[in-house]
Amino acid sequence: MKTLLKLKALGAVVLMGAGFLVTGCNSTPELTQADALKLVQADYDKAAPAGITIFVDDLGMRQGATAKYWDRTTIYPNKYWADFKLTDAGKKVVKLENGGDKIEWRPASADDKSYHIKVTTIQANHLRAHDLGNIEDSVIPGVDHAKSAKFTEGVDLTGVPDPLQQIAHNPGNRLSTKRTAEFALANGAWTVHGVQ
Repeated sequence: MKTLLKLKALGAVVLMGAGFLVTGCNSTPELTQADALKLVQADYDKAAPAGITIFVDDLGMRQGATAKYWDRTTIYPNKYWADFKLTDAGKKVVKLENGGDKIEWRPASADDKSYHIKVTTIQANHLRAHDLGNIEDSVIPGVDHAKSAKFTEGVDLTGVPDPLQQIAHNPGNRLSTKRTAEFALANGAWTVHGVQ
């Protein structure tokens, strides 16, 4: 009778040990919002910093002229077409889309409020991740344990001169975008699988 009790007790211990072993192997570490945000930012920081593309409308052209980033060199007979040349100060803060230093301002009419040009800041920064939402279980093909969360991706205007920052805040410029980060468990740690 004592031997039977000892065998049952030993069997119970073995089953409990096996249960802990299986549970320990299947448990996944927690992914907090703070940790997920750090992972996304670290992923952005691995990429090369880049300049920010800014759409410059009529108001922006006037602001840029006031800041001495470009000077008008030619005005055409219709009075709303003009050519501008980047100044030395302008060349230090922006690059033109065409790679040159001449802006050909060609709106469709004097009242054309949709016309714009694109410039890119010389100051290069990394994108910034912020406002990460709830983390949810997710399905990613080929990934056993996956999660995802929505967040805001924003440009970083650090080092960009104030007049150019004001132009960047004019209507038509998008300084932030909603994105979804996908996370995968790899070798016991959460990693960024991708950003959509």
